[in-house]
Amino acid sequence: MRPILAGRNERHLGALASSLGLEHRVATLDGGLAEALEGIGVVLNAAGPFTRTALPLARACLTRRAHYLDLSGEIDMIEAVRAIGPQAAEAGVMLMTSVGFDVVPSDCLAAHVAARVPGARRLAIGVSGLDVVSRGSVHTLIDQVGQGIKVRRDGVIVTTAPGALERSFDFGGGNASSLAVSWGDVASAFYTTGIPNIEVYCRATAALRALLVGNRLFGPVLRTAPGKSWLAFHAAMLPDGPSAEERARHSAVIVAEADDGAGRVARSRLRTPDAYTFTCSTALAIAERVLGGDFEPGFQTPGRVYGADFPLSFAGVSREDLPT
Repeated sequence: MRPILAGRNERHLGALASSLGLEHRVATLDGGLAEALEGIGVVLNAAGPFTRTALPLARACLTRRAHYLDLSGEIDMIEAVRAIGPQAAEAGVMLMTSVGFDVVPSDCLAAHVAARVPGARRLAIGVSGLDVVSRGSVHTLIDQVGQGIKVRRDGVIVTTAPGALERSFDFGGGNASSLAVSWGDVASAFYTTGIPNIEVYCRATAALRALLVGNRLFGPVLRTAPGKSWLAFHAAMLPDGPSAEERARHSAVIVAEADDGAGRVARSRLRTPDAYTFTCSTALAIAERVLGGDFEPGFQTPGRVYGADFPLSFAGVSREDLPT
């Protein structure tokens, strides 16, 4: 594939494109997006926070009848893009958010356990191995400061207090305490599986506990303009992201559990390479499939279109069904 790079900063973008021998186009969210997409068949949006970029790019894609993919794991943005799904279906293009680690492996694992328990009413997902984060991920977290934790109850997304929901998952070394987080599957897994009650947890590291406590205690202050500016100033001093060596040392584990409330439970575990490495693999694979005509118009989710076994096509991925 020979992608055309796009971004807002001519100097940085031009230097990157030149180093890779690729074409580039400059555009901003304030204008020029539709023009920049002339002749483009598929857009892969890697520019977060997606609360700022997803809808403008998705709407520009509808104007140009280009397929839209992104790396978002932000619940509100998944729901916002879904809301324009009927327009995409009419235009014959696909809108698929979250084609990276958020949420391909978890969405497909959710599809797997849902198939094992037809009529499941509850879905719980646990994620482990998110030990390093990029600067971009931190900026996304800053956007969520002061907000509660989102879960799905009877088909509706509701908010709970940070740190209020805790349970255990076996990520491979015995039961490990995990805390509820706002993760994209709260939105996407509902459209993949139809399960009305969904919660997502991350392994309860000391850093996660501190983050949730800080959000609960200081969120209202940090959510103000001065508070966000202070957080953004410190985030800007972080490195762009984990190095290749750091990524090679890490892996991720996801556990999904489906329960029908009448005694039938299915639990499965999926292992993947590091989240950032796996994001590159899944996003490019889906872009290639869409370019080849493998898509469904309208708003779609990875597990629904590409199936529960899609992650198993990548190196370093394994899945096992666990005893209940």
